[in-house]
Amino acid sequence: MLEVPQALLDERRAKGLDKSDEMWEGELHMVPPPSDRHQAVGGELFLVLAPIAKARGLLARHDPSGLFRPGVDLDWRVPDQMYARPEVRSERGIEGAASLVVEILSPHDETYQKLDWYASVDVGEVLVIEPETRRVELFANRDGRMVPVEPVVVECLGVRAETVDGVLRLIWDGGTADI
Repeated sequence: MLEVPQALLDERRAKGLDKSDEMWEGELHMVPPPSDRHQAVGGELFLVLAPIAKARGLLARHDPSGLFRPGVDLDWRVPDQMYARPEVRSERGIEGAASLVVEILSPHDETYQKLDWYASVDVGEVLVIEPETRRVELFANRDGRMVPVEPVVVECLGVRAETVDGVLRLIWDGGTADI
């Protein structure tokens, strides 16, 4: 583990560079800013999923918004997007139990290392997207473990996702979108 000088942390905070940093049981994980392609995929995805979530009574949140272990101060993650029932919202963000978390992969990120944590705070589903190839994976919480699910159908939104010729295709009752 690398020790980070307080001056660097203070500078990151002052410049707003710490908004996506995560705290894993008291251990700081500094997350670099997302690439342009990462942001483009995330933005387009949010424009499609947010209205679907709202129609289903879910809140839609995007980076930087924290997902916290309920009742614990120094344990949170900052997924790219979250969809959750209003009753799990708090002043600090979402308190565990998000219906869906979206992670868009970045080089050297820790998405797959977060899966056990997401299961432990009762996240329902985790959608993982590789922004270059648009490859998509879905993990669902089954008895406190995130397990891969095929085909990729996000239950809480009623959206099927698949990669077709390098395009992420989303299909739901009444619509489709290509990202």
